[in-house]
Amino acid sequence: MNTLEVKNIKKTFKLSRKQRKLDKTDEKYKVAVNDLSFTAYPGEIFGLLGPNGAGKTTCLRTISTLIKPDEGDIFVGGSSVITDSFEVRSKIGFLTSELKLEDHFTPNYLFTYFSRLHGILEEDIEKNRNELFKRFGIDEFMEVKVGDLSSGMKQKTSIAISLVHNPNFIIFDEPTNGLDVLTARSVTDYLIDLKNQGKTVILSTHILSVVEKLCNRVGIIINGKMKVNDTIENVKNSHPSKDLEELFFDLVKEEEEGVLL
Repeated sequence: MNTLEVKNIKKTFKLSRKQRKLDKTDEKYKVAVNDLSFTAYPGEIFGLLGPNGAGKTTCLRTISTLIKPDEGDIFVGGSSVITDSFEVRSKIGFLTSELKLEDHFTPNYLFTYFSRLHGILEEDIEKNRNELFKRFGIDEFMEVKVGDLSSGMKQKTSIAISLVHNPNFIIFDEPTNGLDVLTARSVTDYLIDLKNQGKTVILSTHILSVVEKLCNRVGIIINGKMKVNDTIENVKNSHPSKDLEELFFDLVKEEEEGVLL
């Protein structure tokens, strides 16, 4: 059971006075995701697409057990994020820009530390480290402190560390954000490799070209609700121009006009 099922989740946050002032609202609560459902399958990349504030990151954080949904549930390989959160954590690799590596540690130290945390055998730690560090060109910088690494090398180190336990479920939030073209290409190539290995990959991004190139299916979230959930081909064919970018902008425009009305 390597499917990942998000079933009717809802998550509401209480807004601080400062947030209400910034959002120009008198509402005390914000519904970040509302009755959200989708399924991601082994051997595919499921793309989550949406404007800033749409609810993508909240969705990924609930999948990763960092926060609990107020309603609904999420099943990762049959394990519930609500009742089996420890088991879920052992099955997933989660990469987000919110999780920072400590500057004064080296990639080698961090890889070993998190591998041992997951109970990986010492011989497997060395094998995994050699494979991943060589793949991303980290081997030449493995004893350099994180604080002295380039942003691209930090990102590649983060990816390697998030995969120390060879998880079947990979959840990446904007993995290519801010990277140069070559580094971004190495990351997207690796995502394709993970898909070909039969992993279940969820990718959140605002880069439509990345979605079109990598994803088998896509879910478009706007204001916390799933507006579209289908294969890339079917989604494009649903729009007169057969252009994912045009469809996305039209959906956002429709939602904005609906709010104004």
